[in-house]
Amino acid sequence: MFHPRRWSLARQLLAVQTVIISVLMAGGIAGAYLQARRNSLAVAQETVLAVARTVADDPAVLAGLSRPDPTAVLQPIAERIRVDTGTRFVVVMSPAGIRYTHPDPAQIGGRFIGHIEGATATAPVTETFTGTLGRSVRAVVPILDGGQVRGRVGVGILLDTVSRGLRQQFPLLAGAAAVALLLAGAGSWLVGQWMRRQTHDLGPAELARMYEFYDAVLHAVREGLLLLDRQGRLQLANDEARRLLGLDGDPVGRPIGAVGLPEPLALALAAGQPRTDEIHLTGDRVLVVNQAPARWDDVELGTVVTLRDHTELQALTGELDSVRGFAEALRAQAHESANRLHTVVSLIELGRAPQALEFASAEIAAAQQLTDQVVGAVREPVLAALLLGKVTQASERGVELLVAEDADVPEGAVAPRDLVTVVGNLLDNAIDAAVAAPPPRWVRIDAAVLDGELVLRISDSGPGLEDVAQAFRRGWSTKQSAGRGLGLALVGQAVGRNGGTVEVAGSAFTVRLPVPTQ
Repeated sequence: MFHPRRWSLARQLLAVQTVIISVLMAGGIAGAYLQARRNSLAVAQETVLAVARTVADDPAVLAGLSRPDPTAVLQPIAERIRVDTGTRFVVVMSPAGIRYTHPDPAQIGGRFIGHIEGATATAPVTETFTGTLGRSVRAVVPILDGGQVRGRVGVGILLDTVSRGLRQQFPLLAGAAAVALLLAGAGSWLVGQWMRRQTHDLGPAELARMYEFYDAVLHAVREGLLLLDRQGRLQLANDEARRLLGLDGDPVGRPIGAVGLPEPLALALAAGQPRTDEIHLTGDRVLVVNQAPARWDDVELGTVVTLRDHTELQALTGELDSVRGFAEALRAQAHESANRLHTVVSLIELGRAPQALEFASAEIAAAQQLTDQVVGAVREPVLAALLLGKVTQASERGVELLVAEDADVPEGAVAPRDLVTVVGNLLDNAIDAAVAAPPPRWVRIDAAVLDGELVLRISDSGPGLEDVAQAFRRGWSTKQSAGRGLGLALVGQAVGRNGGTVEVAGSAFTVRLPVPTQ
């Protein structure tokens, strides 16, 4: 069945263009015909006026008017001029309008039909009038002799003659219009073919539906989505991508390096290389970045970038690592306690009860002293638990973890999660650095609240950092293994999130975090 609404957009466009072109061509032909008709009438008026003036200025005509029988002299002259000029009539008349000449001799002596009174030397009469021969375009001019009107000359061309000449031009006009219509139709067809390829022969309803779903998906998807062209210019960023990257204004069309992204992320995306689950930090967020080529019909259009927010997951992972380390420390302590318990039991079995009591008391006192020192100095329970676990971990690796006797971390000074991130990562790096250094191997943590700031200082017996400027960038590490280079970046992010600062002097890291006023 004939359903224009089901046509593709290209076909509908071709149909609309064909109708518009046909209407325009029809209007153009009609306008051209009317213009040609007006031009033909104007030419006819100019022709009859020129012939009339020529006849009026002819001395032979003026002389003929003075003869007793003007018709005998003027009729041959008028007919010869009429035939030579192709006009329909040349009538020489008296001042009162009595004909001396006429193509139809029977009309000679009759009165000229038309307006002659207004004909003067400077203002001849030109009009379209119906006379004895039919409707004609005519001109009437006076024949003057010394300023006196001795007669008048009327010259006319029938409208049928004008129309006949116009009809002779019509085939040429119609042919030109047909050629123009053909060329316009061919152009419309080519445009339709191009449009068909661009729209994949889809109809307006299908395109509208696709756009609606496309726009809805882009706004509803929980992952950030970026589209980059082959030149690295941003072509699309959905709502989630703008939120995760903190994009303001309209960044579309700008190079990815000029939209305000952190330098490592901008360089990675601009390279256009495939990436799988790369971790990048942007301000206060940890993002998982994936990048893949975008192709259509084996033509590379650019790259597609997806972004996932792993800020909370990364924080929870850090806490889980701390808990895991604490659990490992507890297992190690349980193993060590079992060894000590076996020692006590063996001493008792050997009848050395005093030595067993002395040994057990010394171990209990040492363990209690460490616990009392940490718990007394660090009133934040989460951080205290972290430190107890790190002490055991460090001991297992041959490193002595020291907590300053005057250390003080009040409860609630800083968000526990951020404290775990900062202290945990700095202690891990310090223990690694101390292990790589010659004995004695140690790590020390100092803490105090000074001038409204919690000041944490973690130092170690390692060689210290050489490239401090690069240390807090994601991916920088002194260790040659995969998955490194995120700890200090997370520290910098957590410190920045709390409005603090980090200072590095050799192997000592000093962190200053504002303490909220009560």
